[in-house]
Amino acid sequence: MSNIIKDNMKKIVWMTIASVLMAFGNYFFKFANNFTFGGITGLAVVVAKTGLVTAGDFSFVANNILLVIGIIVLGRKFIAKTAYCSIVHSVALSAMERMVPMTQPFTDEPMLELMFAVALPALGSAILFNMGASSGGLEIVAMIVKKYTSFNIGNALLLTNLFVTISGFYVFGIETGMYSLFGLLIQSFLVDNIIESMNLSKYFNVVCSNPEVICRFIVNELKRGATTIDAKGAFTGDKKYIIFTALNRHQALLLRNFIKEVEPDAFILISNTSEIIGKGFHSM
Repeated sequence: MSNIIKDNMKKIVWMTIASVLMAFGNYFFKFANNFTFGGITGLAVVVAKTGLVTAGDFSFVANNILLVIGIIVLGRKFIAKTAYCSIVHSVALSAMERMVPMTQPFTDEPMLELMFAVALPALGSAILFNMGASSGGLEIVAMIVKKYTSFNIGNALLLTNLFVTISGFYVFGIETGMYSLFGLLIQSFLVDNIIESMNLSKYFNVVCSNPEVICRFIVNELKRGATTIDAKGAFTGDKKYIIFTALNRHQALLLRNFIKEVEPDAFILISNTSEIIGKGFHSM
């Protein structure tokens, strides 16, 4: 099996897990408590109050409409992933409604349930956004806003979901509306921070006297690239070399320990970064 096929299968598995995770959090914690944050699923809570359609069925129809808009604005590559995730999410919601009917919340602790209603969909959304996809719904609108403005994903989600959340005050009362507004703020914050944590890498500046052995370790053992430049010590005047490289967190630990062994006098600067564009990391 080729690496491309394996990579695509891995992406499909993760998109499925993320979509089901979002559906689980939405159905068991958001719908049951009438929390109205979170785009189409939040709007579905309001619409389901009319009794004309279930929240799961409304989500399915609304997502399909927004998928068509997304194809026009964002292109087929993005929508191909989003269409799959949207179908999985909607089917999972409808299946849960029919297999595990919820007439009331799990507990009488709305704040506890709000935590799960926020955390599970936020984690699922972050995984999908990081893969260039989404579960559909108003997240498509957020991606469109992000494309044409300077908003990041969290702020774009906050902007597109605010109207739906405010409607919860009128439909379900002040208390539920306040929970929903608080949930929206926390979810917007979580999505950006989870994405940043998932992409976190380490950027190395190593000032040393013998770069060859360190570069061989980086290339042969860590399977990463490195760049060296000539330098000169300002105080001693000694000839030095600077090695630049970017690694994931596990590789960074291995390199730091290796340098301590082979050249303990080396000067090492390690920075956190979540925006690395290039081979082995992210494409444009």
